[in-house]
Amino acid sequence: MDFDDLIVERPPTAGAPADEPDRHFYEGAVMLAYAMHLFRTEPVREVKIHPDGQHARQVDFPGWIEKRGFHRIATARSAFAGTFEDAQGRRIVIHPQSGLSDVTAVANGTTIEAECKGGTIATRHPGRLSKLDKGLCEIVGRLMMKTPGSRQIAVMPATEVTRRVGRKLAPRCAAAGIRIALVDARGRVEDVEA
Repeated sequence: MDFDDLIVERPPTAGAPADEPDRHFYEGAVMLAYAMHLFRTEPVREVKIHPDGQHARQVDFPGWIEKRGFHRIATARSAFAGTFEDAQGRRIVIHPQSGLSDVTAVANGTTIEAECKGGTIATRHPGRLSKLDKGLCEIVGRLMMKTPGSRQIAVMPATEVTRRVGRKLAPRCAAAGIRIALVDARGRVEDVEA
């Protein structure tokens, strides 16, 4: 599955060559990529995504989902929200509600909760690299506050920074029941092992 349309090119950071724009994976795009990953790898029929208005301004959720063979079967108050179904009967529910994990699903009776964070996937700018580090630590912290009992996953764009920080965090996260997953620009998800 092609995820190139979820990557946004931004102007190069100060001091970078003009022909090397930063490539950015918005948080909403990470949510969509992880939702599709769950359909490929887990026995799930429905995945719920809980974006906010800012995510919807950055990513066209209905348009992207409909390009992948889903059609809207129910609407909601927000134009970007609703229920979408594909020919196989799989459903994506876009439901903007705060307090819920970014992506949720139920597989074999176990709830899967993923907290996602976006970020720049191709940059050398120290500030943007630092945000990747902080972002991963932030979503791990959010998952630490959740009640145990579900499968909890921290999901970030795959970069050298997130791989390095993920490997450092993985043993402690595993002890707390949290996994770290990284999404690359093609939508492939790699698990960071403890």
